[in-house]
Amino acid sequence: FKMIEIEDALQNGVPNVTFKNVSFSWPGTNEHVINNCNFSINKTGLWMIVGKNGSGKSTLLKLINGLLKPSNGVINKLANIGMVFQNPDHQILMPNCRSELLLNINQNLSRKDISNKIDIALNKVGLAGFDKRSIHTLSGGQKQRLTIASSLISDKNFILMDEPTALLDSSSQLAVLEIIKGLTKNKRNPFTALWITHRLEELSYADAVAEMKNGNLSDWQKPFNFQYN
Repeated sequence: FKMIEIEDALQNGVPNVTFKNVSFSWPGTNEHVINNCNFSINKTGLWMIVGKNGSGKSTLLKLINGLLKPSNGVINKLANIGMVFQNPDHQILMPNCRSELLLNINQNLSRKDISNKIDIALNKVGLAGFDKRSIHTLSGGQKQRLTIASSLISDKNFILMDEPTALLDSSSQLAVLEIIKGLTKNKRNPFTALWITHRLEELSYADAVAEMKNGNLSDWQKPFNFQYN
């Protein structure tokens, strides 16, 4: 049954991540940062995780992204995974928007197709006409939207977001939230975001919420049912 579900998800282009009895501890220690964790994300949407500092949230993202390997258990990934960090300055490498997006195009395309792809990616994140803009002229919110465009242009369909609004003002927070929410609603291009947050007011945007606690993830719940302990 599970395999049929996964095959269906793959055929429909729906990104899919599953943890089966996954644990992680740093080499030389017996203490599990992630402890026998089981969960599945097999539908598009905006999935949010909350949890106290040290509960294992960032470690969980690194396991999904393949930056860390589990000590035990199995991680199944049928997704093209990207990452958006808390601070976009740690992620942006090039001097202007166009060159940053060019860096992330992983196909051999004609000049015209490249320009079209850049215009489409910028348009999707509300930065239409920004292709020649210097990075140093962008606000924090605009930089964060550019990092999302970089994921889109490299055809990522499952984006890990580690407190992406923590350094932004309230209007920029809202803009980033609404852009991601809109992307997850696009039926033609299946797209999933897994978003870590400390801001409980952001949970109302989520399709599902879970709490990370003592290295384990609670069951997914609807935001209006969720109670943070």
